[in-house]
This record gives sequence, C-alpha cells and structure tokens, in this order.
Amino acid sequence: MRRPVILAEHEWRARAAAHLARVRRWTGPYQERRSRGAKHPVHDFLFQYYPHRPAHLERWSPGPGVVLAGAGARVFLERPGFRPVPGGVTLDPDTFTPKRAATTKAVLVLLEATASRAPRLNCFGLHEWAMVYRQAPGQIRHSQLPLRLGPDGTDAVVESLELRCGHYDAFRFFTPPARPRNALEPSRERQVELEQPGCLHANMDLYRAAVKLGPFVPSELVGDCFELAVEIRELDMRASPYDLSELGYSPVRIETARGRAEYARAQAAFAARAEPLRIRLIEHCRTLLAQE
Repeated sequence: MRRPVILAEHEWRARAAAHLARVRRWTGPYQERRSRGAKHPVHDFLFQYYPHRPAHLERWSPGPGVVLAGAGARVFLERPGFRPVPGGVTLDPDTFTPKRAATTKAVLVLLEATASRAPRLNCFGLHEWAMVYRQAPGQIRHSQLPLRLGPDGTDAVVESLELRCGHYDAFRFFTPPARPRNALEPSRERQVELEQPGCLHANMDLYRAAVKLGPFVPSELVGDCFELAVEIRELDMRASPYDLSELGYSPVRIETARGRAEYARAQAAFAARAEPLRIRLIEHCRTLLAQE
C-alpha cells in the first residue's frame, strides 16, 4: 500500500480556494440567474442535464491517499466520506462501497471502450437540428431562441445531410420524424458498443464520469472535465439551428461545406484535449478497483 501524501494546511487551503475560484466563473452566474428566474440556453445545460448541484461542484476533495493536515482540516469531518487519522483528515476508504465499486466498473468499461476507437468526425452537430426537425413551434426545446434558417430551412438541412449520431443521450431527443433518418440506432444497451472519442457529447460526459466517482477523484480533475464540457457545449450550440447572436455567439454554419469543415476541426481539437482526461479517469478507476 502506498504511503499517503501529506498536505500541509496552507497547501490544501490554496488548492481548495483555487478550485472554488475556477468553478465560480460558472456556478456564480448560474445561481444568480436562478434567483431571478432567468435562463441561459448554453450554460444552464451543464447544471440541469448533469445531476451535480453547483454547491457540490464548488466543494473540493483531494482524492484518495491524501491526508489533510492542520486543525482546519476538521471541517472536512462535517462532510460524508471523511474520517480522522493521525496527523489530519482523509477520505474514508470504507465509503468506497460495493455499490460505488460497481459504478466505477461501469464507468471504466465505457471509458476504455471509447478510448479504444478512432474519432469519427462526420456527424457535424446535426443532432440539435434533428431535435427540432418538423417540430411544432411551441414544442421546440429552446423556444425562446429563433431558428437561424426558420423551420422550413432547418428541415431542409436535415433532409439534405445524413444523420450519423451514435450517442444515445442525444439521439433519444430526436423528433419522431428524425429518428428513422439516422444511420445508427443508439440505445442505452449499445452505448459501450457505439461510443467514440470524436463525439462532443461523449467528451462532455467525461464530467459525468468524474462526478460519478465522487470524492474519489481530485477536484482538479473534475474541474478540468467541467471546463472542457463548458467549451464543448458552446460549440454544440453554435453549430445548432438556433440564433445565439444576442448572447454573443457566432454561428458555425454546418449547413455549408465551410461550416462543416470548421466544425470537424473543432471536434478533432476537443477529441485531442479529451484524450488525456479520459486516460486520467481510467487510471483512477483502475487504482480504486485494485484497492477494493
């Protein structure tokens, strides 16, 4: 068994403060919007689709194998999952229950399967278009936003390009007329089979994976995954059929050849940035399961 890393109080306080300042760039505005009933169609997704409250994202954890030294570390004992040890406070390994182990195994299987494949870069973000295809105006997901090309123009784009979405959590929101137009039939059961590292949603979901591992991954890694998800979500919506100009976002016009090339370049760049995060998560899963 490895000897624990000892963090002096000034060290862990600095890391906790840096993490809080980092994520407050998004949690603060979200909480302020909620207080006045306002919405942000791009960033709210990260707090509503992913079941991780802002307060939990702000909460720092060192991950396993770390002892937080100093009298101030006793504040961690007010949180579930920590216990006192000689010299400070640490994560309680007994809270890595069989249920947590099963979740970790499932996360690992999906991450390893995704990492084993080459990125596919030919979907062009059409999933958002398929979610409004032939949809009545009052039923459109972001009905407060105008469609850049109008309903007919949006439908024409879907009909002129092949839908190739392999991500179930995007596909399940396709309108009924759009579903049979998709080249693949994603399902929850086929997720391990179909997930691939070029998919924007698969790379956003690294944040979901980090959250599922709870306090057993360092919050710096959670923050890295969240920050990547923020940037990916912005591309996701810029390439959508919605007009986001009032929010300061320029469109990626995937209805044109130039726009599709721009999208594929950005998609490839995100896949490259996601790769080391996926590897780090895989390593954490393996380490946790080895100590089970």
